Amino acid sequence: MLNQIKGLHHVTSMASDARRNNEFFTRKLGLRRVKKTVNFDAPDVYHLYYADEFGTPGSVMTYFPFPDIGKGRHGVGEVGTTVFSVPEGTLGYWEKRFADEGVSGVARSTSFGEKRLTFTGPDGDSFALVEDRADTRAPWVKGGVPGDEAIRGFHSVALRLKDGGATEELLKFMGYEEVDKSGSVRRLAIKNGNGADVVDIESLPGAGFANLGAGSVHHVAFAVEDRAKQLEVRKALVDTGYGVTPVIDRDYFWAIYFRTPGGVLFEVSTNEPGFNRDEDTAHLGEALKLPTQHQHLRPYLEQHLQKLED
Repeated sequence: MLNQIKGLHHVTSMASDARRNNEFFTRKLGLRRVKKTVNFDAPDVYHLYYADEFGTPGSVMTYFPFPDIGKGRHGVGEVGTTVFSVPEGTLGYWEKRFADEGVSGVARSTSFGEKRLTFTGPDGDSFALVEDRADTRAPWVKGGVPGDEAIRGFHSVALRLKDGGATEELLKFMGYEEVDKSGSVRRLAIKNGNGADVVDIESLPGAGFANLGAGSVHHVAFAVEDRAKQLEVRKALVDTGYGVTPVIDRDYFWAIYFRTPGGVLFEVSTNEPGFNRDEDTAHLGEALKLPTQHQHLRPYLEQHLQKLED
């Protein structure tokens, strides 16, 4: 069993409109945009990052907003719900805020003894807030949400799979332990993690497969401290039979990718070097940052990428 993984690092999803996506996360959810860059493989498409003040691993929601992309179809083989952590007693605040901001799909529920508020994003993305009294992570407090109510980071992701057994075994190999179960859902958690410690697996053998599009999660990334730990994880996964990519430089972290038995794309990302490698912390996410190989496209991209704010 591995011991290098410290919880979630980031979750990356697809969107259909960059401006609407930016407005949803920075205004409605009160997160900070910590990076405005472009997709490495499609530089005419933004890669937007939203998080806490620093872009701390375990708090980072990222998006590829492809203009005119088709809507995703939810099903098995995907991350079904991305869940954020908020302080105890704050769901009433968020209900009112979501009503005022026109957020759809808002409903209260309880899961594993935790109070939660489900809601949908602008492309039908499935989200939830969970009250977590034990979460001591510091929030971003300049996004219009008071610090006592603000999002702390991720609580968990929920995977929807035809058969969760093999993916559950993979997560246990990665250092997770089963801590609870409820009906068809098994809850796994990492000990001594970064706060974003939980993965839920729901087995739905009769459901249809998901189809990637706007509102879909593209991949979920797990955090390791540095490149040495990442190489240890990569070797262990390869030795176990997984097809893992070489290490890829993503400017703000190094990444490796592999496909899980249930079909979900996993990434293992380093906490280094972080989002302040090319911007001062006070000004994260303000300027358009381009990967070195795309710097020559700056005049074109600055003219043609959608403006995110007035």
